[in-house]
Amino acid sequence: MDALAEAVMSGASREDLERLTPPQDYLAAHLRREDVDMFHGVADKDVRKSLRVGTVSMPQLAPDEVLIAVLASSINYNTVWSAMFEPVPTFRFLEQFARQGHWQARHDQPYQVVGSDAAGVVVRLGSGVRHWSVGDHVVVSPAYVDDQEPGTHADGMMGGGQLAWGFETNFGGLAHYAVVRASQLIPKPAHLSWEEAACNTLCAGTAYRMLVGEHGARIKQGDVVLVWGATGGLGAYAAQFVRNGGGIAVGVVGSERKAQLARALGCKVVLNRQELGLDSHTGDDPTLTLKLGRRLGAAIRREVGEDPHVVFDYVGQATFGISVFVVRRGGVVVTCGSSTGYRHHYDNRYLWMKLKRIVGSHVANLAEQWECNRLISLGSIVPMLSALYPLDDVGEAARLVQTNKHIGKVGVLCLAPRAGLGITDPARRAAVGEDRLAMLRSG
Repeated sequence: MDALAEAVMSGASREDLERLTPPQDYLAAHLRREDVDMFHGVADKDVRKSLRVGTVSMPQLAPDEVLIAVLASSINYNTVWSAMFEPVPTFRFLEQFARQGHWQARHDQPYQVVGSDAAGVVVRLGSGVRHWSVGDHVVVSPAYVDDQEPGTHADGMMGGGQLAWGFETNFGGLAHYAVVRASQLIPKPAHLSWEEAACNTLCAGTAYRMLVGEHGARIKQGDVVLVWGATGGLGAYAAQFVRNGGGIAVGVVGSERKAQLARALGCKVVLNRQELGLDSHTGDDPTLTLKLGRRLGAAIRREVGEDPHVVFDYVGQATFGISVFVVRRGGVVVTCGSSTGYRHHYDNRYLWMKLKRIVGSHVANLAEQWECNRLISLGSIVPMLSALYPLDDVGEAARLVQTNKHIGKVGVLCLAPRAGLGITDPARRAAVGEDRLAMLRSG
């Protein structure tokens, strides 16, 4: 560990941190351009083979950027896509970004540091950064936006230059240090440990925008909301938002253990996808899609008495046709991802003739992230951390997500030497309760 990192871990003052020079190289989980063809013709694209942990060069800071000493990060499915080099190698994104010139050119390297979540300490400020100081404890929004673009000022996610940090950019969060724009910074919830804080921003923010924010489904009291994968990284936050908003969450899960967790998260109804015959469905057979949709709809009506107002779908190809079919007349299917494949097939008759809507959603703008973070800071929403790995074992952590053997979020310790560090408001933590904060880590 370098001197600056050691100072961060010892709780050094802002003045002491400012006196220390960042290292020229740092440890990071990264992909190599030379490996992009390694999975051609291979059935199992095992991300443990492509994710490397080693030193990379420290980039220079742009005026609107900060350098963060990363204490913890987490695995998201975009890192799995990156490490499989699918649907396209993300080095193409870096090349495209670099063609803008100026500071963007730094991103086109023979390596890409991945990771779209981080919690840590600000250790350097670009010359144009305001409102933040060295020593601040922060979490990072993955929305990498251009504040000089007109669309950004209406909604940060609508700017044409909006990118996913650590996926479409370099210098991401699965590392000892990360480079982020000041417009990505959010105060770290003081009652959370580093690893608990690091697992929220991408998934909780995304679920907030999909369900609560003005650009999504805008759920209201009494809404029936079908949540696919209700104990997954996104679904577990969705279930909490539905519960808090007075809705009726109907969770779909794959095991009795997950069913118990879904109920604890606030799902009033839990359905096992295996019992419904959904487990092996790929979404390619339209006749089977309608058959399974009718079966699922009947199960929901039997338990709730009516069809869902909203379907929360991030599973994609395997579920999307069913989602469009099962949502009620005038209802909304809100989607943010496609972990089972991005070519969705659905019967359009059930969309147009029943006046349903499909809403595409992507991450969250900074205002939405701050509102979501406020709920986390209040303890209304709790972290969904279920497992924790050291940075050296990041490949195993990503493999767990790749093979869908996880629940909630899988965390990664970066500079933090052990779990449980970084808590600066123990009174708030006690009020929220250790059992709630460790909900997915118990039993």
